[in-house]
Amino acid sequence: MSRLPHPHTVPANACDVTPEGAAWLASAETYPQGLLTGWRARPTAPAVLSCGTVFDVVSVPAVFGRQMVDRLWHDGPGSGPVATHRGRMLLFASPGTARRLPSLLAWEEWGSAVPSLLCHGAGDAVTVPPLSAGPGPDDRLGSRWLVAPDSRHPWLPGADVVLWACVRAAREAGGSAVRISIFPRGDQGAKVYDVSRRR
Repeated sequence: MSRLPHPHTVPANACDVTPEGAAWLASAETYPQGLLTGWRARPTAPAVLSCGTVFDVVSVPAVFGRQMVDRLWHDGPGSGPVATHRGRMLLFASPGTARRLPSLLAWEEWGSAVPSLLCHGAGDAVTVPPLSAGPGPDDRLGSRWLVAPDSRHPWLPGADVVLWACVRAAREAGGSAVRISIFPRGDQGAKVYDVSRRR
């Protein structure tokens, strides 16, 4: 029977979930011990986890998601856990992000610069990759961890950080042809007066 590694062992693969990371993921469920028992029996099987209490998940197309993660790691604070599943990238974020991020995106006039983001929060569930990399039943789905959870309290970005990564990735993808501002546009029909000269 397969077993979760001892709590003090280092995973053989950097994309494997540590025991502390598995405990964190399981804490999203009402009965975490049942999930951990299932993972001990089948560590190469994916699982379905509830969102909204321990984490939210932002699902983006894989290429755009890769650009977001690159921006988070090269220019920003880093990312929380990140996985791929069925051609999409799953960015784990702090609870409440799924509720706030769509409002932040709607506030700005994005046009076609940002592909569709799926925000999973309270009442939603997501399929997460197996705890360890290697041959498993869902290899064909491209389900794997890119940044595996490795502690009981991983850092999770909030909606503002995810929005920042969206802006940077969209700018990078669109080059100079796409102008994205994090500030609302001014009124194009407004009259402008020169007040620089005073009498």
